[in-house]
Amino acid sequence: MDEAELYKKTKRVSLGLTELEYQSMLAQANAMGFDDVVDYLLMLHWSSLRQEESKQEKTIKKAPSPEGRYYPSKVFETTHGSIYKGNSSILMNNILGEKSIDLIMTSPPYGLVRKKDYGNEETNRYITWFEEFAEGFRRVLKPNGSLIIDIGGAWKKSMPTRSLYHFDLLIKLCRDYGFHLAQEFYWWNPAKLPCPAEWTNIRRVRVKDAVNCIWWLSPTPYPKATNRRVLQPYSESMLTLLEKGYKPKLRPSGHNISDKFKQDLGGSIPPNLIALANNESNGAYQRYCHDNNLKEHPARFPAGIPGFFITMLTNPGDVVLDPFAGSCVTGEVCEHMGRKWICCEISEQYVLGAKGRFVQQHIVAGGMESSRSEPYKIWPPLSLPIDETKEPLVEDGGLLSPRKKKKLAQEEHDPA
Repeated sequence: MDEAELYKKTKRVSLGLTELEYQSMLAQANAMGFDDVVDYLLMLHWSSLRQEESKQEKTIKKAPSPEGRYYPSKVFETTHGSIYKGNSSILMNNILGEKSIDLIMTSPPYGLVRKKDYGNEETNRYITWFEEFAEGFRRVLKPNGSLIIDIGGAWKKSMPTRSLYHFDLLIKLCRDYGFHLAQEFYWWNPAKLPCPAEWTNIRRVRVKDAVNCIWWLSPTPYPKATNRRVLQPYSESMLTLLEKGYKPKLRPSGHNISDKFKQDLGGSIPPNLIALANNESNGAYQRYCHDNNLKEHPARFPAGIPGFFITMLTNPGDVVLDPFAGSCVTGEVCEHMGRKWICCEISEQYVLGAKGRFVQQHIVAGGMESSRSEPYKIWPPLSLPIDETKEPLVEDGGLLSPRKKKKLAQEEHDPA
């Protein structure tokens, strides 16, 4: 049969519909720009066929060749772990065993407006770029394991408004890849400078952006965990209560405080706000990079971040994976804590620097043993008195910079 014959409308199909079904279909067809139900049904057929073909293409996608440029290769090994250089999506989807990982602890490149040295994707392409990694997460993570993603937000280009990309990513992981949001955490970095400077320091219409989102996800609503391992010191008021006692009663908030509240359980349950400054500038890693003329990774999280989640969510001997390892902070913490670990990083420069974390005389807790003995202080709102009449609102919301306003005022005053 030639092609012309193949596309002739020679077949007739009779389809019985109730009046209600027909009117409903016709209304939907008209709403989508079709004049009759037949064209609408044909569109649904071909659309469904294309979706099925797309699924099949994904299923039979050819595995990457070991000769490929970014195919992961093991470049360093310790007693507990290994560093791979290459694309971690290939590592997770083709090399590591299914359901072999207890915890994925990572900080992927952020979806920023400006391109960074560590290979971040632009916000508008971020979710599409992330999909192959999401498939890998789902494949390698154990059913009761956890996925921890530290991810910073981004500002829209030339605007004092925020991108929603990291929230879009969270929704994508839950709705399309079957993850459950166990809890959201927020990492407050007290050492962060006021940024973005244009909106905080110059136009003065935003406050300092000092918090990162950390998503705790799992394939199950019930991942293995215990908060008893990450307790914090009791406050002075709680210590007084434990010493002097407390009368059980119903609080104005509606919480029924029982006599169990005055039991000393070794510490208080921490909040989902992690306060940890990221200001290390002269540690063993930096010195190793300097001595060997290697480039430092510019976006390292402090060791206390992976340390917190590794302690709460894994046991000694469990396997922890960091697919966006950077300088391999996660691996160093795992080495210290007796966990097996796998780090994967695509940049050779950063892999070479990461080795410095493991070739020292002895491995310390990667900066986890803080010299700070006091908690960080954050002031409550309105701690400084202010005369509102002397500090008027920026009525245009920062649309014009102070320099532009000054120039316009001068032009208005002196048109010539």
